Amino acid sequence: MNHSDRFPATGMPDSDWWQTLWPDPEAVLRGLGIDFGVSVLDLCCGDGHFTSTIAHIVGGIGRTMALDLDPEMIKLAQQRAIKDGIPSEAIRWFEGNADDLVKKLPSNPEYVLIANTFHGVPDKQQMARNVFNVLKPGGQFTIVNWHHRSRDDTPVAGEPRGPVTDMRMSPEQVMDEVLPVGFKLHGVIELPPYHYGIVFDKPKVS
Repeated sequence: MNHSDRFPATGMPDSDWWQTLWPDPEAVLRGLGIDFGVSVLDLCCGDGHFTSTIAHIVGGIGRTMALDLDPEMIKLAQQRAIKDGIPSEAIRWFEGNADDLVKKLPSNPEYVLIANTFHGVPDKQQMARNVFNVLKPGGQFTIVNWHHRSRDDTPVAGEPRGPVTDMRMSPEQVMDEVLPVGFKLHGVIELPPYHYGIVFDKPKVS
């Protein structure tokens, strides 16, 4: 099963225009709060456009975890990591979906990132609940989304890009799905030209 079968309108784009859209993934990830020493799960990692950079930022062995339901995407992500010079032991790879998080992951991450996929998740609140359950207390859950604009208004390389207009979500719509499971809003970060990141905190245990 691949992304587009399970999560509509989340298939991986052509790598050339994706690179045009995200020319500096390290700056994006650092701006979202990912830093050295943090354990991070790249949820629905796709072909690993962000995964290798996460591993580079956080350092260490196994601090980066990446999960995707499509084994072909995982292979592409692993190949990208090798090409990027990331040590093989730096990233732990898992095949599965968000329903498998508690069973699949050997440890609880401090940070979970899902980029360009949440809009296509059939049961968004259940995914948020699964992330809440696996995340360490005090950890963060970040969702990167296309802005809720017409697809014609988000061109890259001269063509409309991104999910269909009706599937796009505003930050408020994301909050409506995520806050009820127990997260607190940390903030919304603009990611020009067409994206935003919305960061949620899991409360610390008192």
